[in-house]
Amino acid sequence: MRKVVIFIALAALAAGRLIKDTDHNWAQLPEELQPPRHPVPVSSISNRNEATPGQFPYHVALIVYIPSVGQTLRGASIISNNYILTAANGVIGAEGGRAILGAHNYMKNEPSQQSITFSPDGVTIHPEYRQTEFNSNDVATIRLNNAIIFNDRVLPIRIPTLSESRTFAGFIGTISGFGTWQNEILSFSTNPIITNANCLSQWDDRADVIQRQNICLSGNAGQSTCNTDRGGPLVIQDGNGSLLIGIMSFQPRAGCAVGMPAVYARVSHFRQWIVENSDLDN
Repeated sequence: MRKVVIFIALAALAAGRLIKDTDHNWAQLPEELQPPRHPVPVSSISNRNEATPGQFPYHVALIVYIPSVGQTLRGASIISNNYILTAANGVIGAEGGRAILGAHNYMKNEPSQQSITFSPDGVTIHPEYRQTEFNSNDVATIRLNNAIIFNDRVLPIRIPTLSESRTFAGFIGTISGFGTWQNEILSFSTNPIITNANCLSQWDDRADVIQRQNICLSGNAGQSTCNTDRGGPLVIQDGNGSLLIGIMSFQPRAGCAVGMPAVYARVSHFRQWIVENSDLDN
């Protein structure tokens, strides 16, 4: 029996399922096999603060089903009643999933939540997306199967206009996201947006990695986004409120708390494509 339980738990990890999905099996394992059950939460925003309920009404906990991986958690942003915006790297090969909106704890059935499914034909990935360690053209839109109902906990976020030319360097950027394991509470962190030249220098002058289509957030004090935050929003406060300027794409191979900048798809660069592949107006 013990061998069967161990196999089930480890197979769940290999398949990419959330550890909580098999927690009843983990509880039967011997003490020496318990550490992976509650690992150090390096896969969510590092050095973060807990959000207050409703603080980020545009944030989406995106549950994606990919046959070769299983169920994964990613981030996304509400941009209209019918569409959300995310990174291509989290939905490539997806056979559907669901968007959890208005959640403070995405693992609980909170009254504020809306859970809306999406189908494979609702996913549109940038045609020039290249799936590598350092993704390029890392943007995707998802049409949900049912319309979102807006309220004070569920609202869309603005994206830059077609005429936007600012780099946003020097602005304070806010990142938000959910983690896995114990960290199902929405959390956030802030740091300055840095110039692409500064970012490039910290990425060993890898011009193939940091491009004009990217925007970088400082990793000061080890505050950064990590794997399960991919696809999530990078936002600034500008004029009439929150403005979405980045989509979390990738972080340093050395880890999310090493102090290096995390790299985002620059929303203003992809603005026209986003409009053409959603129901937003020009």
